Amino acid sequence: MTSLSTFTLPDHTQLPDSDGKFVKNLQEHPQSILITDSIKPVLEQLHPDGQYCIGQDSGIYWRLTDPPEKGALSPDWFYVPNVPPTLEGKMRRSYVLWKEYVAPLIVIEFVSGDGSEERDKTPPSQGEVGKFWVYEQAIRVPYYAIYEVLKEQVEVYHLIDNTYQILQPNERGHYPIKPMGVELGIWQGWYQNAELPWLRWWDAQGNLLLTGEERAEVERHKRERIVEKLRTLSPEQLNALGIDAQMLD
Repeated sequence: MTSLSTFTLPDHTQLPDSDGKFVKNLQEHPQSILITDSIKPVLEQLHPDGQYCIGQDSGIYWRLTDPPEKGALSPDWFYVPNVPPTLEGKMRRSYVLWKEYVAPLIVIEFVSGDGSEERDKTPPSQGEVGKFWVYEQAIRVPYYAIYEVLKEQVEVYHLIDNTYQILQPNERGHYPIKPMGVELGIWQGWYQNAELPWLRWWDAQGNLLLTGEERAEVERHKRERIVEKLRTLSPEQLNALGIDAQMLD
C-alpha cells in the first residue's frame, strides 16, 4: 500500500493527451491558427522572456480522477501567462494544474452544437460536471469566451468576485481583454479560402491584429506603391536619390 507521504501526482507525461474524439468541424483548426498567429507579436511584447503557453484543443487537467481524462477539459484555445512553453526540453502533452498552479488567463470554446455544452453550469454534486462550472468555479479562468460561428457572435465572461459576469461590447462591438491589451470580436472576411465571421483580435485602439501572411501582404503593397512613385521621377531625380533607374524595371 502506498502511503500519502510517498504518493506523487502524475505530470503531463503520465496523463492521456487525447480522448480519441474527432475535431467537431473543419473550421476549428484554421480558427485556432488565425487567433494564435495574429496574437503572437502581442504575446512576445508581453513576455520578452518567452514564458507563456498557448493550448489549441489541448487538455487541462483540473482534478485527479479514474480514468484520468474524466478530470480534464480540452478547450479549443487557451493562453497561460508566465509559464514555460516546454518542460525539461519537451513540448507539453497537456496542462496539469496541480503541477503548475497557474490558471489560464483566457479560455475560448468554439461552439459546434447549440451552445448548451459550453454554458453548462452543472456542479459535481449533480452528476456530470459542466464546462461553464469548471472554468468558473474550479479552474477560475479570468476570461471565458464562447464563439458561435453560425450565430456570428462571441460571448465573453469576466470572473468577478468568483462569479462570471457577461461583458458588454464596446463602441466597436469588441470585448476588451485588459490584461493582454487587446480586444476580441467578430470579423467578416476571407481566411483559409473561406469567407466566414471569424473570431479575431484587435489592439486597444481598434486596429485589427494581422497574421504573418497578412503583414507580409501589407508590406508588399507598400513596396509596390513606393516603386510606382519612384517611376514617376526623372533619371536625374533618381540619381540624386542614389537609385539606379534600371532597378525599377
